Amino acid sequence: MKADGGLNGLKILHLTNMATLAEPKKPKVSADEARDVAEAAREQEWAAPSFVRDLFLGKLRMDLIHPYPEQDPDEVARAKPFLDKLERFLREAVDSDRIDREGEIPEDVIDGLRKLGAFGIKIPREYGGLGLSQLSYMKAIELVSSVDGSLTALLSAHQSIGVPQPLKMFGSEAQKKKYFPRLAQGAISAFALTEESVGSDPAAMETNAILDDDVWILNGEKLWCTNGTKAELLVVMARTPSKMVNGKEKKQITAFIIETDWPGVEVVHRCHFMGLKALYNGVIRFTNVRVPQENVLWGEGRGLKLALITLNTGRLTLPISSVAAGKRCLEIARRWAAERVQWGRPIGQHDAIAQKLGSMAANTLAMEAVAELCGAMAERGGYDIRLEAAIAKLYNSEAGWRIIHDTVKIRGGRGYENADSLRARGEPPVPVERIMRDFRINLIFEGSSEIMHLFIAREAVDKHLQVAGDVVMPGKTARERLAGLVRSAGFYGWWYPSRWLGWSLWPRYAEFGRLAKHVRFVERSCRRLARSVFHSMIRFGPKLELRQSVLFRLVDVAAELFAMAATCSRAQRLYERDRTTGARAVKLADLFCKQARRRVRSKFNGLRRNEDVPTYKFAQEILAGEHRWLERDIVELPE
Repeated sequence: MKADGGLNGLKILHLTNMATLAEPKKPKVSADEARDVAEAAREQEWAAPSFVRDLFLGKLRMDLIHPYPEQDPDEVARAKPFLDKLERFLREAVDSDRIDREGEIPEDVIDGLRKLGAFGIKIPREYGGLGLSQLSYMKAIELVSSVDGSLTALLSAHQSIGVPQPLKMFGSEAQKKKYFPRLAQGAISAFALTEESVGSDPAAMETNAILDDDVWILNGEKLWCTNGTKAELLVVMARTPSKMVNGKEKKQITAFIIETDWPGVEVVHRCHFMGLKALYNGVIRFTNVRVPQENVLWGEGRGLKLALITLNTGRLTLPISSVAAGKRCLEIARRWAAERVQWGRPIGQHDAIAQKLGSMAANTLAMEAVAELCGAMAERGGYDIRLEAAIAKLYNSEAGWRIIHDTVKIRGGRGYENADSLRARGEPPVPVERIMRDFRINLIFEGSSEIMHLFIAREAVDKHLQVAGDVVMPGKTARERLAGLVRSAGFYGWWYPSRWLGWSLWPRYAEFGRLAKHVRFVERSCRRLARSVFHSMIRFGPKLELRQSVLFRLVDVAAELFAMAATCSRAQRLYERDRTTGARAVKLADLFCKQARRRVRSKFNGLRRNEDVPTYKFAQEILAGEHRWLERDIVELPE
């Protein structure tokens, strides 16, 4: 594998050598085509229950999450020796300030992780892996994340979205026998989807593969491939020839397992970022790479669906790493607020700082409840967690960022100063500045917050589109609209009135003790959420997809309600297990829910009282250059 750090590596490759095989380089993709590709990749059915989907439909299914699920004791015992060794290794062998300073993870650290089996945590034991569960993997990632973000990225990009997870879910037995042992022994893997012009719109993908006899010929270039500059194995997404389905062209995206030492695979640039200085992220170029048929994962044309299904579980790394950041920042803030004295008393006794500390603790409890609940659901099976995982990623990364922001405020100048500088002048090298830089990518990795909002919103209206889509969507025939009206009348005739009716007063949910009032609030609010989704569809019709600010508020309400329900369930479980610690958890959960209720009411109020339309109009004027007067008196950037 050949590397070149030059900027020319960022240019999209012109596939001149394969003119007879390659499809046109820059396909023009309309909004409808992009939507068709995304819809085709969706999981169309809801074969298993989903707590969040029912929330959007106005039904609180506490039976799905309460009693709060706990890890199997036998699995805890199996995982403990590995987790103990990992914790000791991280404490004794990892110098995170050095990693940040030099931008490299020392080879002895990577080798040490290999020897521990950290690259094969979930790989079945019959293939040489540790064979541990999703929750055990998350416990390991939490430990790693409490020490170093670059190590988290190395291990999680390899195991959450790299080759092991899709191979475990969709690989053939021959593929598993061939690649699992290598991966378990520490062969690093990566996932390659993003391109220079392709982020969340895979319909515009340019990397392509053409079948030549019995071998696929792969050409193209991938951007921001985490672990790409270190990887031995890649999962690569590429366009394959379109198929005609019912007289209509259907674009195909296929997943391939690629070995980076094959001829034509080249690392042309290592990318560098604000944080995660030792992130092995790069631009990967494929020139006439010959890929055997047996290296197709799951089947031709199923690559994008494979990626989305894989991410349902893969996204759970980010929520638990956010929990680790929250715990670390709470520890840092607690210590500093207790020892730093200003105006005659510790700053933690001043109301401005005390408010931050209380919110940090409450939100950390909620983040952990959300992350571990989703992990337990994935581990047990029998749930459709696509919405739960997406909300966990969205909610925890946003909450974690707020906690870090407050930690910098509490530490003041020492929060802005880097660890090496603090150490050099004799102070403890508390790495708040590094934590902030490293964490920021969590709001972008595996779906930015904006894309997560849109993904969740699409699934939230799925039932309504099934029922009334033929009525509200353009391009339908008169017969289809009439059938849709009949179907809608039958469904909404009973569904809508029932979203207004329901007993959500005492003694319902009395088993939650002092938290029962919050569970009842969740029950009332989910019915209001369902009505609000319906009202928004009636109000905006097909244009609702363009009113993203409205959709985002609805998603934020659902996220808060999910977090409240998970936190109440977890706190009650802790109380039943240990009355002393559990009583503290219940009090903290009560605080979190009171704060969340205020946020929920604010989001609901914003559905009707907002400045969305004038803000959008001003944004378009800004794009047209009408407000460049605001940019005067600065040195203008070059075009």
